[in-house]
Amino acid sequence: MTRPTYQRIADELRQRILGGTYGPGDRLPSRQALASEFAVGPRVAADAIQQLVAEGYVVSRTGSGTYVRRRPALRRLTRSWYRESRDGSPFRADMAAQAVRGGWEATSEPVSAPEDIAERLALDAGAEVMRTVYTFTGDGEPVMLSTSYEPLELTRGTAIVLPEDGVHAGRGVVERMRTIGHRIVHASEIVTARSAGREETERLGIGPGTVVMVIQRTYFTEERPVETADIVVPTDRYELAYTIPVEQD
Repeated sequence: MTRPTYQRIADELRQRILGGTYGPGDRLPSRQALASEFAVGPRVAADAIQQLVAEGYVVSRTGSGTYVRRRPALRRLTRSWYRESRDGSPFRADMAAQAVRGGWEATSEPVSAPEDIAERLALDAGAEVMRTVYTFTGDGEPVMLSTSYEPLELTRGTAIVLPEDGVHAGRGVVERMRTIGHRIVHASEIVTARSAGREETERLGIGPGTVVMVIQRTYFTEERPVETADIVVPTDRYELAYTIPVEQD
């Protein structure tokens, strides 16, 4: 099947970017210039540029033009639940190890558990959970999102009911749950990839269609799951490093 004309133009521009003809921060030719070069209409040239925007190669600036995207430095996230037994935040520790100032903003509210969340937490449909929405930052720039859920039947009336408020704020799930008598013994993570949604692109400052990793994480005690979260990580900003303890006789 013959590829649409706009895709063939996008292929050529992509090769110029990868080959260094256009470097990070360089301005691409205007739609009119591309239309003239490839003997197509301005609409076809615009569709080619939009394809590259969706793939994350370029960014469009209203009234200015289209520029080759500057790729942020790739940083590492260490996935190892038992690190949370340390004082403080594992995310902040990861950032500090890479000379980056880590932080986050968060909002919490009680909600009825969506069906998939109720299943992950072994709750009855519609059970109340505390939902906390996070935007994690590195040197003040948004780098990662997370939405976590904790059963209110466990935390209601305790000092940890609001994960980011009170004396245990920012301490991580393992440490917080331990303070109310729930000892986490293991965690599970399922990693998938997909295109970012509109709200995610806005919160992260990434282009439409940018590929993100989604980590579905759940913490368990011996008796039950006590927290689950969906963590959204742009693939061009982080790599995941898993540390797995191996017991030997």
